[in-house]
Amino acid sequence: MLAVGTTTGVVRNGVERVRCPRCHQGGTRVIDSRDLESGSTIRRRRECEACAHRFTTYERPEGARLTVIKRDGSRQEFDRGKLTAGLLRALEKRPVTLAQVEEAVDDIESQLRARGEQEVSSKAIGQLATESLRDIDQLAYIRFASVYHSYEDISTLKREVDRLMRQRTGATEE
Repeated sequence: MLAVGTTTGVVRNGVERVRCPRCHQGGTRVIDSRDLESGSTIRRRRECEACAHRFTTYERPEGARLTVIKRDGSRQEFDRGKLTAGLLRALEKRPVTLAQVEEAVDDIESQLRARGEQEVSSKAIGQLATESLRDIDQLAYIRFASVYHSYEDISTLKREVDRLMRQRTGATEE
């Protein structure tokens, strides 16, 4: 399991221990554990043994490494942080919670891993991100799509907005 959050691990006797974010000591104890997202993430409340500060860590199993094939043919390791940052940029100043963004990133990563391939194209990631944003926030979807699809003129962007409006109207009429 990989601890995710503002804490860093301390290896002692071959066992990784979580550091306290306040005093940076390596001794903490788990107060409460809960499964989140159908068991794919574990939320742990911890207490520092040195200063009694309480904090939360999120742990998720580290799967097989995914390699992203970029448009220029170069390869780099899949980075959840980059995907999250891209979605957050599109969602800037929109009424969307960080939990919704994390859920979307989890869903995108699950879909990529479900393919069973160790290499995925950046195009596939972009398409999944675009689809997620369409469901989360339509304005963010347009922002992301306009950059991702490199719309060259306003008429192309207008066609995409019109298509989105037809989909939205069709969904409410049913």
